Amino acid sequence: MRDDEARYEAVTSRDARFDGEFFFAVVTTGIYCRPSCPAVTPKRVNVRFFPSAAAAQAAGFRACRRCRPDAVPGSAEWNVRADLVGRAVRLIGDGVVDREGVGGLARRLGYSPRQVQRQLTAELGAGPVALARARRAHTARVLLQTTALPVTELAFAAGFASIRQFNDTIRQIYAGTPSELRAAAGNGGAVARRTTAAAPGAGAGRPGDGFADRSAGGSADRSAPAGIPLRLAYRGPYAAAEIFDFLQLRAVPGVEEIRGTRGERTYRRTLRLNHGSGIAEVDEPAGPRRRRRPPAGLVCPAARGTDGGWLECRLRLTDLRDLSTAVQRLRRLFDLDADPYAVAERLGADPLLGPLVAERPGLRSPGAADPEELAVRTVLGGPPEHAAALVRRYGKPLDAADGGLTHLFPAPGNLTGAEVAEPVRTLCTALADGTVTLDAGADRGATERALAALPGVGPRAAAYLRMRALGDPDVGTTPGSDQEQGATAGPAAWRPWGAYALHHLWRAGLLPAGEMPIPNGTPIPNGTPRPDEGPGAGEPSGPREPSGPGEMPGAEDPSGAAEPPTYATAGRAG
Repeated sequence: MRDDEARYEAVTSRDARFDGEFFFAVVTTGIYCRPSCPAVTPKRVNVRFFPSAAAAQAAGFRACRRCRPDAVPGSAEWNVRADLVGRAVRLIGDGVVDREGVGGLARRLGYSPRQVQRQLTAELGAGPVALARARRAHTARVLLQTTALPVTELAFAAGFASIRQFNDTIRQIYAGTPSELRAAAGNGGAVARRTTAAAPGAGAGRPGDGFADRSAGGSADRSAPAGIPLRLAYRGPYAAAEIFDFLQLRAVPGVEEIRGTRGERTYRRTLRLNHGSGIAEVDEPAGPRRRRRPPAGLVCPAARGTDGGWLECRLRLTDLRDLSTAVQRLRRLFDLDADPYAVAERLGADPLLGPLVAERPGLRSPGAADPEELAVRTVLGGPPEHAAALVRRYGKPLDAADGGLTHLFPAPGNLTGAEVAEPVRTLCTALADGTVTLDAGADRGATERALAALPGVGPRAAAYLRMRALGDPDVGTTPGSDQEQGATAGPAAWRPWGAYALHHLWRAGLLPAGEMPIPNGTPIPNGTPRPDEGPGAGEPSGPREPSGPGEMPGAEDPSGAAEPPTYATAGRAG
């Protein structure tokens, strides 16, 4: 949406579809908001528009206390774009500027710091420092309103270099002191008083106590939620049952587990992070009739009808500096920054996909909480038990088991020994020495080619990893001929949402489970492992995991499905 008048129409109608796509500020109040803000619509003459929250903050506007614009889902544009700006935004969201500075961000992108600054300012109205500052401020607000962590520790955990910088930023962005923000949390403050955050020096989450949540007196508080409670916002409809099905089928024992019955499940997993480790829990939403408004001050998007919602999440971290990174990885895993409206508009016009999109609105394309872990699991192949055997032998055990969670998935550097079978050893060597990089800002095309060139990986697994590990929504849509450029149906017409088309086809049984179309219809040599398939390292070849959503328990029987058009199976292996 480029025209300011069209933006103002979205503000007037409080259209939540555009939350995160742009922000508006009111010059008479000095406040900036999301488009769906429930406050009285200001006069057009008093409104300014910004492409990012950081740009509004840099212009001197503070965040609205009613709509919490800093808590909206991220723009889906940054997942689509593979240029400098898109890669930079993803890396900043992963905390690279906080850890390595602007110079480290520029080195990862292959550009000079000046070029990065110029490009980001031109498109987002703010440079990398301002974008990282907005990220730190949001993290600080969440910690203030959901934990009882002392402010001095909290400031450094959020990434601030000094207490003065922390106080000045909070006052500027939220028009209040840290103490006032904490006091305004209402029910969130009550949660904070009952929940002790895991951080260096805190009573919970220290190495040695197995991430147990402790009260001030040292005994477990069973009535309180364990860890930092968060709401992970999303826009539009969200097909939660399908994404929890997808994750349940692939859960690796020891690293992941699913608790509860369908419709009331909790996904749990361990996380290997930059400063330590953690445990994440994400609840399957119970549906709009049972949805409750969250306590004041917690992360909450507009949630009216199908305008959006949130996933309840709890994080326990050994080092709170990893909070933002952990949240971003969970958002990618559950594909929470997607734009289901844009996906439905494009795919709904396709004669094959239109009925499927209408049947499953909000179907997402799951990403990865740990891209390197996903790469190892994909190349290893076989059922999740194969990866579990690798975890038991090479993974780092938790200090104390937490339910079914016992280990962190092994880092690539731990899987380069001679005793590790090929092709896992070759892949992990490439990951460990930097030959292949799977971070949020990786060049997707170059990474896919590097993966495909590794022995035992091949183009099919490389395409699967481009889709999930690198979060590319435009997989499986490369035109095979010039004539397809103007196509109104088929892969060329699905761009840039080919990954969502694949999930719809898998779910409906119109494409073999886990089948990845190959660019330009390149045939797959016999013996190339498919994603989630193939013999495990050191394991005999055994029964294959049903890796596609179409073969999940409860999925439709594809036997009665109509024969798909030829483009639906383009690029299949012979």
